[in-house]
Amino acid sequence: MPPLIICVACNGGIQGKEANENIPETPDEIAESVQAAYEAGASMVHVHARDPHDLTLCARDYDPWFEVLQKIRQRCPDIIINSTTGGGPGMTMEERLSCLEAGPEVASLNLAPDMSKFRLKAREAPLSNPHPDLEIDECIPFTYGQIHQFAAEMKKHGVKPELEAYHSGCAYVVKYLIDNDLLAKPYWIQTVMGYQTGSFPTVENVLQLLKEFPEGALWLCSAIGPYQLPLTTLATLMGGHVRVGLEDNVYYSRGRKAKSNAELVSRTVRIARELNREIATPAQARAILGLREQPSSYLSPRPRA
Repeated sequence: MPPLIICVACNGGIQGKEANENIPETPDEIAESVQAAYEAGASMVHVHARDPHDLTLCARDYDPWFEVLQKIRQRCPDIIINSTTGGGPGMTMEERLSCLEAGPEVASLNLAPDMSKFRLKAREAPLSNPHPDLEIDECIPFTYGQIHQFAAEMKKHGVKPELEAYHSGCAYVVKYLIDNDLLAKPYWIQTVMGYQTGSFPTVENVLQLLKEFPEGALWLCSAIGPYQLPLTTLATLMGGHVRVGLEDNVYYSRGRKAKSNAELVSRTVRIARELNREIATPAQARAILGLREQPSSYLSPRPRA
């Protein structure tokens, strides 16, 4: 089996410290949390920059994105930086694309409409930007045209798409992107298990999704909440790669919240080693994914118009 790439999904774009006090929100918190996960064995970070004026919201333009990516790189010299284009509730498509100009090496690309309904826990003072319980009922209507635009922008910026597959129908969209010369091998496809309106988090559904993958695809597995541990362990056994972290799962075990992203990464490393699976270094992960050997650099912001 190839060395195991561990991607740490460090914070997400919806819930924050009201869900788990250890979810990083500010640029310095994010960089510190990612550094600990990197030292524990993560070779990639999937990150959501937050709005500096309201930490409950996702960043919507270049400056906060550049600051977060720069601070991660300062602490983690060679980690692969993977930014979200999924963002959070209420964002425009242009705002979701704003991360690309900051220069991530990989970026997520949703392959299907994103429909969800849930209650967001109240955020109480002294946390910044407090709010009551919120009912979220939203659909982000990703269309073929919008996905084409996102993939074309990633190609323009030299960013590798991480293809977010929620169900087997997403295989049609992967084929469309390949046919339109918007993807290069190896294709990096993530099975998102247990997300609303996605696939139920079962072994059978994982296997069905894998059957739909095109030749030349690499598999990254993520799963929501209590499904994270069993399904990432399954992927480790099967030769896939894994995503863990506080974006997807705020608990370490039943009734006990995770202390950090590093704690979740460390458990994944331990399980992989018990299964005789080598952990990929960032250099090995770059080679597996076909990324450039030299990590991205964030020495100074782009010139302002």
